Amino acid sequence: MSTLLLALLACYVGGSVLPPCLRGHPTLQNLLAHSLACAAGLFGIALGVAGLVASEPLTASVSSTIPYLSFAIRLDPLAAFFVLTISLVGLACAIYALGYVTEFYGRASIGALGSLFNGFLLAMTLVVLADNGFFFLIVWEIMSLLSYFLVVTEHEKAEVRYAGFFYLVMTHVGTAFIILTFLLLFRETGSFSFDVFRHPEAPLPPGLRTVAFVAALIGFGTKAGIVPLHVWLPYAHPAAPSHISALLSGVMIKTAIYALVRVYFDLLGGEFPWWWGFLVLGIGAVSALLGVMYALMEHDLKSLLAYHSVENIGIILLGIGAGMVFQTYGLKEFAALGLLAGLYHTINHALFKALLFLGAGSLLYATHTRDMEEHGGLLRRMPWTGLFFLIGAVSISALPPSNGFVSEWLVFQSLFLSFQLPDLFLKLMLPIAAAMLALTGVLALACFAKAFGISFLALPRSAHARHAEEAPVSMRVGMAFLAVACIVLGVAPMVVVPLLDRVVAPLARVSIEGKVLAMDGWAVAPVNVEFSSLSPPVLAFLLAALSLLGLGLVAAFGGLAKTRFYKTWGCGINLTPRMEYTATGFVQPIKRVFSAIYQPTVKLETELLEESRYFAKRQRFESRIEPVFQKYLYDPVVAFFIAAADRLRIIQAGSLHLYLTYIFVVLVLLLLITI
Repeated sequence: MSTLLLALLACYVGGSVLPPCLRGHPTLQNLLAHSLACAAGLFGIALGVAGLVASEPLTASVSSTIPYLSFAIRLDPLAAFFVLTISLVGLACAIYALGYVTEFYGRASIGALGSLFNGFLLAMTLVVLADNGFFFLIVWEIMSLLSYFLVVTEHEKAEVRYAGFFYLVMTHVGTAFIILTFLLLFRETGSFSFDVFRHPEAPLPPGLRTVAFVAALIGFGTKAGIVPLHVWLPYAHPAAPSHISALLSGVMIKTAIYALVRVYFDLLGGEFPWWWGFLVLGIGAVSALLGVMYALMEHDLKSLLAYHSVENIGIILLGIGAGMVFQTYGLKEFAALGLLAGLYHTINHALFKALLFLGAGSLLYATHTRDMEEHGGLLRRMPWTGLFFLIGAVSISALPPSNGFVSEWLVFQSLFLSFQLPDLFLKLMLPIAAAMLALTGVLALACFAKAFGISFLALPRSAHARHAEEAPVSMRVGMAFLAVACIVLGVAPMVVVPLLDRVVAPLARVSIEGKVLAMDGWAVAPVNVEFSSLSPPVLAFLLAALSLLGLGLVAAFGGLAKTRFYKTWGCGINLTPRMEYTATGFVQPIKRVFSAIYQPTVKLETELLEESRYFAKRQRFESRIEPVFQKYLYDPVVAFFIAAADRLRIIQAGSLHLYLTYIFVVLVLLLLITI
């Protein structure tokens, strides 16, 4: 494992340092940067699998001259699982980028883009390997800064600069709470070592444990994109290049999930009051439902996918929150099931969301627009991209036999086990969360029926769509890799569950592999097979068999298939793209049903003919969704700080003597406080 780790680090470092040395050769920079990232991804996959099956964690540490800082890493099963997830998505994005970044030749520095790409993957890998709080904060900040620079790749655009600034502010607000979490742990232990955090001489007092819990939830929740801290996602993810969007949504926000699991189940000992788990569960349910509801209203394909990241983070937190609730009451097997379901959905979401962002990038590459209203008819022109996007859409909609279906089914089962809880309130709340998850699933299906149908079916709505061509081979290979992975994780839970059990068992202190896998591994069950069970391989076989049976019956009773082309009947009118269903029209009924949440505003301007006031010459219709969280939560906070800054401007007199006086006064006050 140490050899694999060194090889991974060497490839990422080489991919970060070498490409800028080839100035003036963008093709060589592209090939070098992303080939090294591909090699690092392969080493990372091998390292992740090796870490999952190893009998003992791999640890290494290098001391420093900085007090409390130790460059310590630890590859235990939890870290190995996230290294595997990062490497899978990183490999696919690196392959995809070989073709995709040619679009940036002459518009951006390919050497810098490739260098930042490798550095970003390296920083995320070190985040999940860090075994020292000080070191963790350093690589966390490096990860945040590198992702910011990647988001603002096209910084000449005003909207991209705004998105980058918004993201930078939000991520540093989150970092402040993360620092508070580690400072509280440091206060009681006198060290930043994770091992000391795990085995303190005296545990944190209950009050400080609660502060640490809330601070971690806010800090890491900001990066994960939980409601209401999600507002940066719809800005940053669409602004970044598409292979970077896939990394941001597929794996970067998962580092926050890793950190939450690490802090709650490992560093804090996995013991907490019931309301901790209920709060995580509630935030997960609200995030899932509101995320998909706002995604439905988006016509920008990448913004739609960004909101679905909020939704799926909510689903992950539903599983983790349920596990925390069961852990409180000593129901360790059910706690392990909830945690396993959340982690299963973590890797599933990483794969299908990265696939969808890469598919959206292919559409952008071919049509030069993210607006679905200007797509249409692309399945005929981009059949491979359409197929891969459809697999991702089926997976995120949790339709069998996809990977999203299996993990969401396990999340449902963990919520339905609430009847085992002794508390009546929680017995009622967990099924309500399951009902919210069911509504989320229905809306997600509607959303991707819109996304796929409006983009790929019917007639082209613009000249770009009419002249679109299939994506280059490397882009298709990157998407194909993720599409195959989605199918494999959906039909082969007998491979995934044992590996996840090795992650969950040390955290929940019980192994449930034998109670989740039934029928010699061909079925999964929620700990007790008599409650319910599901066999994804058999289900996939039945779906395939029924499809073939249907085709066989058609051939038997209808004769040999014949193809005939004819105009679609339209009541004698020639059909045009203007007659197609629009994304706006598709979601109009849902917008009306949930108008209290969306708070839509409609503006209609009519210009009448000069000859008669009864006939309209031109009408302009505008409809928009009120950004509720930004308007009522963030805008007032921003306005407050701007007003405070205006009042404090008086102290900025431009006098050097006055500024030295300020420094002297502050130093005196600090001395008085510390004495």
